[in-house]
Amino acid sequence: MNWGVIAFAAGFVILLGIRLLMARARRNGAPFFNEKDGDSETWNVSRLLLVSFLTLFAELAFIRWIAVEVRVFAYVKNLALLLCFVGFGLGCARARKALQWRTAILAFLGLICVVRLPFAGRALEGLSASLGAAPDVEIWLAGNSWNWIHFLIGAALAGVLFLLLVWIFVPLGQVVSGQMDVAPNALSAYSWNLFGSLLGILAFLGASRLMLPPSVWLGTALAGFALLQNPARNRMLVFALIAPLVLFLYAPSGPNRYSMWTPYQQISYLREFFPDGEFRDGYVQVNHTGYQAIVNLSDGFLARHPGLLKESVDENPYNLPFSFSTPAPHVLIVGSGTGNDVAAALRNGSAAVDAVEIDPFILALGKREHPEHPYDSPKVSVHLTDARAFLKRTNQLYDLIAFGLLDSHTQLSDYSNMRIDNFVYTEESFREARARLKPNGVLFIKFQVNHRWMASRLTEMLQQTFGKTPVTFRAVSSYSSGGTIFVISPGERVEEALQSNGRLAQFVAQNRVTPEETVPVTTDDWPYLYQKERKIPRTYFSLGILVLLMGIGLYWQIPEARQHPPSLFFLSMGAGFMLLETQVISRLALFFGTTWQVNGIVIFALLTALLLANLVIERSSNNLSRVWVWIGLVAGLLAAYWFPASRVPGSPAVVGALLAGVFSVPVFFAGMLFSLEFRVASSPSAALGANILGAVVGGLLENLSLVFGMHALLLVTIALYCLAGIGLWARRSEARSLSAATAGIGKI
Repeated sequence: MNWGVIAFAAGFVILLGIRLLMARARRNGAPFFNEKDGDSETWNVSRLLLVSFLTLFAELAFIRWIAVEVRVFAYVKNLALLLCFVGFGLGCARARKALQWRTAILAFLGLICVVRLPFAGRALEGLSASLGAAPDVEIWLAGNSWNWIHFLIGAALAGVLFLLLVWIFVPLGQVVSGQMDVAPNALSAYSWNLFGSLLGILAFLGASRLMLPPSVWLGTALAGFALLQNPARNRMLVFALIAPLVLFLYAPSGPNRYSMWTPYQQISYLREFFPDGEFRDGYVQVNHTGYQAIVNLSDGFLARHPGLLKESVDENPYNLPFSFSTPAPHVLIVGSGTGNDVAAALRNGSAAVDAVEIDPFILALGKREHPEHPYDSPKVSVHLTDARAFLKRTNQLYDLIAFGLLDSHTQLSDYSNMRIDNFVYTEESFREARARLKPNGVLFIKFQVNHRWMASRLTEMLQQTFGKTPVTFRAVSSYSSGGTIFVISPGERVEEALQSNGRLAQFVAQNRVTPEETVPVTTDDWPYLYQKERKIPRTYFSLGILVLLMGIGLYWQIPEARQHPPSLFFLSMGAGFMLLETQVISRLALFFGTTWQVNGIVIFALLTALLLANLVIERSSNNLSRVWVWIGLVAGLLAAYWFPASRVPGSPAVVGALLAGVFSVPVFFAGMLFSLEFRVASSPSAALGANILGAVVGGLLENLSLVFGMHALLLVTIALYCLAGIGLWARRSEARSLSAATAGIGKI
């Protein structure tokens, strides 16, 4: 029985019934969602607080959900976020127009229906492959050949999805801007807006922490839409729509097949058994893509199933590291996952094992499901943290450090999935790993290489780190995961192992991989492992243009926008702050780890800094010098640019805290400068709309880091705030001219 089809059919019947109810109401002369104009908004702090909370909560919910369900949204970092900003900014610009609740609610449910259509998965996968295929990036399952016809068809279909996502956020922007326009004090209203946004972030972080499913997040968002409706019958209708939404998002599960939304990703698990009922393996998928299989490589199990493992036991990729290491090694496994590498370490007589894994659900899955129960061993110490954070924090030296396929599956993840392993395969990371090796220790890297240039990149990084070329070869398995192996030692341990073990030397020689291409290495400043060269890939460039054209096209449909272009000051401030936020998150991730807690705390801290800056301005006189605030902002950015974080002594937590303090200065001054001008803006809604659209521009400019590196984005940020300074000077000159003209008229 296909429960997905049944759930979809039931939801469709409910929607059809509601649609007939709306048609009947229209025939009786009292249609649902007879939307009032934004001019009829009255000041209501509870309404502003609710819509501000809902905007951030719904943004995070849709960003996370759609990047998993439609892979193209995971190709380009912040794509979904930018589309949400386009919709919200468009709503801000249409603050005085009729509130478009009907369009938003239909788009809300329409997007979910399209994505959850039975058999839609294959079509959406084809769409993503058409948009992602290119020879200059290595995108999982997307292919390497560019086809313009397929791309244009995919772009047209993607445009439909993009528009649906944009329309969802239009009335939220309308309500926020309408409240700003009618508020007795625009700065006070802005403070409530920031406070509601903070609550929205905290609520979504809590939902992620509790590993609640999308039906809860999106159901909560739709309930928020309902609470914003007037009159009561509209509220009841939208509340009724939660039932079909939950049915559309229903994911069937059973004792041997289930899924879970962890703080980082969506994980599906399937148990497989032999005909006699014995456990064969457990298949783990991440974001609908194969991740790993839980396998049993114990002697007893393999003896009962002699044909299962076709390669020699010691040539299995999980056992190979111990052919190179010293006996009874002290082992560090980076990306221990469900425990296959940990089980191999115990089978091969390791004295102690440190297992590092970032995802709590994957770790719990391994503890519960792995037939060898490696995590129960007293020799194993588990560390639930980011790999780089652990390497920076530990002082332990190891005989063997194994990188366990930890980045070969989540490729090019987006803002919602935090690009969780982006800084693991960089030159600095390998230096930190080498510093944690004993003189005769071994670094063993297993990686899924689909292009020779990827092997060349990893080889070059290891060569620069260790001063010699690693041993590189392929290892496959009939039962477990294989990959390309890179093995190296600061001493002569690898060479000695090959000399003393003839079978090992023969196996390596027969499966040798010889890198051929020259490509730039990845660093903490340019950590784009799956990009071949320092340029903006065609996929990013094309989708970025599509988003930009869509935003411009929608914005210029507004008559007021054609008469009065967006303010240069507020547009530049939005673009600059988006890049500044990106810098803070990426830089602090190196010291505290790229985890959902760090990202959430950073965003929360940024909004808190803006709220404090707004409160300072709200309680200060209007004579506060904007020039000195702007100078403080630029000086703070220059200090952040020149801050030598990599050379500051001390623990990672202390250095990270210092860096956070350095970045807090420009954030605070940026908030003050925005609030000073926002307080005297003739149209707070237009100012907010320009600021949001500027954030879209900033999100697109972030792609410049693919060429120049992330640190250079601070220079782009400074340039944007200089543009804001020019816009500020123009606004002040215009205000002085208007004041002088008014004074002249008064004298006449």
